[in-house]
Amino acid sequence: MIFEQLFDEKSSTYTYIISSGKGREGLIIDPVIENTDIYLKFMNSMDLKLVKVIDTHIHADHITGLNELHKRTNCLKIMGENSKSEVIDLRVKENDKINIENLELKTIYTPGHTDCSYSFLLNDKIFTGDTLLINGTGRTDFQNGDARAQYDSLFNKILKLPEDTKVYPAHDYNGQKYSTIAKEINNNPRLQVNSLEEYVDIMSNLNLANPKMMDVAVPANLKGLTLNQIENKF
Repeated sequence: MIFEQLFDEKSSTYTYIISSGKGREGLIIDPVIENTDIYLKFMNSMDLKLVKVIDTHIHADHITGLNELHKRTNCLKIMGENSKSEVIDLRVKENDKINIENLELKTIYTPGHTDCSYSFLLNDKIFTGDTLLINGTGRTDFQNGDARAQYDSLFNKILKLPEDTKVYPAHDYNGQKYSTIAKEINNNPRLQVNSLEEYVDIMSNLNLANPKMMDVAVPANLKGLTLNQIENKF
């Protein structure tokens, strides 16, 4: 199996390239548009054919590479059925399966950070987007975020997976590449709560500034802009 984790310094975003092996179909999760050439260079080095690209949600801190990758490779663009993106080819719902050659990802609807947040389970790995971060959870104060929904996504879905399941988030700000369900249950300060109300109280009092690129990234991601369109528009 090919599993490549790439990091965007500007937005602290993790992007994942997945394939069952050299010369086979490939899939990308949460691409950043400025890094499109890097992704395609890696795929070419492994003789991979990009057939599907997934965004876990509408990102507010970077412009997705989803439509640029489609433009260059004709790959299928995938998001959850609640996404407001105007350029999605396939909208998945809870418990759907996303297949590439010899691999299958299970779709889990995990709203809270946004109302279109989905996680994707691949064997012993879960790609959690911004729902579950390493020692944190995604903010819930914009894009129809909902701390109550996030509590349910965390405690009634993600954290019920086997404790050795590896957690791969869309972001990390401290150089950590992955965690496990067990580590997050035991160490994540946002998860050390005794009730829904306690979690909602924590999330309601974070008082965070908006992401620097929010006013640009959200509309660009809804429209699915390519590099040429971004250069002309911004």
